[in-house]
Amino acid sequence: MFGDLKLTSDSPIYRQISHYIRDLIESGALRKGVRLPSTRELSHILKVSRNTVILAYQELQDDSLIENIHGQGAYVSAARAREGRKPVFDWPRRINDYGRKAWELNQTATAWQWRQGMIPFNSLAPDESIFEIEEIKRAFLNRIALEGEKLLNYGDAQGYRPLIEYLKHYLEDKGVDFQGKDLLITSGFTESFSLVMAALTNPGDRVICENPTHNLALDIMKLSGLQVNGVPMREDGIDPDELERALAQPGVKLGFIMPSYHNPTGLVMAPEKRLKVLELFGKYQVPLVEEGFNEELRHSGAHVSPLIALAGSGNGVVCLGSFSKILFPGIRIGWIGGDARLIAYLERIKFYRNIYTSLLDQAVLYEYLQNGRFQQYLKRAKKLYREKYEQALALARQYIPCRRVWGDGGLHLLIELDGIDARQLLADCCADGVLFTPGDIFYTDGSGAGSLRLSVSRVDRWEMEQGFAIIGEAIRRIKNGTGVSDDVGIHQNARPGQ
Repeated sequence: MFGDLKLTSDSPIYRQISHYIRDLIESGALRKGVRLPSTRELSHILKVSRNTVILAYQELQDDSLIENIHGQGAYVSAARAREGRKPVFDWPRRINDYGRKAWELNQTATAWQWRQGMIPFNSLAPDESIFEIEEIKRAFLNRIALEGEKLLNYGDAQGYRPLIEYLKHYLEDKGVDFQGKDLLITSGFTESFSLVMAALTNPGDRVICENPTHNLALDIMKLSGLQVNGVPMREDGIDPDELERALAQPGVKLGFIMPSYHNPTGLVMAPEKRLKVLELFGKYQVPLVEEGFNEELRHSGAHVSPLIALAGSGNGVVCLGSFSKILFPGIRIGWIGGDARLIAYLERIKFYRNIYTSLLDQAVLYEYLQNGRFQQYLKRAKKLYREKYEQALALARQYIPCRRVWGDGGLHLLIELDGIDARQLLADCCADGVLFTPGDIFYTDGSGAGSLRLSVSRVDRWEMEQGFAIIGEAIRRIKNGTGVSDDVGIHQNARPGQ
């Protein structure tokens, strides 16, 4: 830095040194508290006399830019930036169309923010009370002891091989034929879906999905510039006749379906309808992306095979999976299963985006899964969420006037209101400390204003009853035209034992 100074005969040498150091300080290159070279060191660097450097430092000290500390040396005492040399950018004006669209979509989805003490029917996060913290600690320590140096280094873009093999066996037990197929580890559903959209679609392409559908998937499709064609849902899932009409349209590039615990309806597609859906996508030669949302939480009836299993040796289904909703969403791990040639392309796209998913997280998850604790945890989770779902269903019918309650189980209900705008209802409920998700964010065609999703994974029975009662009371106030309440509800009802 100091060796870059080129001295000339145009002005006194000490002043050239002083001005050079001043510029470094005022530009921010030398920050407050930085120690300067001693006068002897700097005179040697610049090949000038020590007295010349002393004069330069004295001038800087007189201007309060540096200070001499006895026995320690000279330190920068101020960092006064020149206003004219520090450009200030208006970053919002520089954001591109993609960034603006992402901002707008997020604002629409999160218009009301959670505050301390509110009942969060808007959160699909799992119940933290059943997290096996000690088992995760043990898994972490075991893996670090076995291959710590490897886990702290770079990993493979496809994923941690032991976890890939575990997941393959896990999916084979569900009937998936991995002949000619492979897996890619990702950082959860969002990355999985984004990678598939990036590889298989271009802006302007037409994509078919259920209407309503997963709001995050819908936002990603909109951000990708796709034409989203939503097919209506019936009480047993997607309408096959409407699906065929949609598939028969020109330019359909891809389909996206959630056959198990569909978000937001909570429906589980029957086996015969799954086969019909596969038949239709095969007939029109359109690849199908399947999301296994909460597939493990089925607590009534027999196991229903995922679409990729029902497809057998065919390669037209791409399966996106994750344990986020039943295990630990803080460990951001998901996977994509599909044709091995497609997985190879997706791996390259992932590499150029983030190289690989955290190797340490993958290894810890693998250790936890392979030690046998997962099945025991799953039994407890199923029991807990079955009880919560049954309580929610009974309480919704008791407290919330509505046209229909959707759902076959899982972590949420979809409520269809009768002539009530859900966003107006949400504004009223927020005043009483209750949050839920307005249903319109799940619909592809701008409809759904009269619906709302109630997630019950993170609330207990008391919160559920209080919250549903507040929602029901707000509905009655709106129908009667009496407006927003004055902070009644949970704020005036103490939890039992308090």
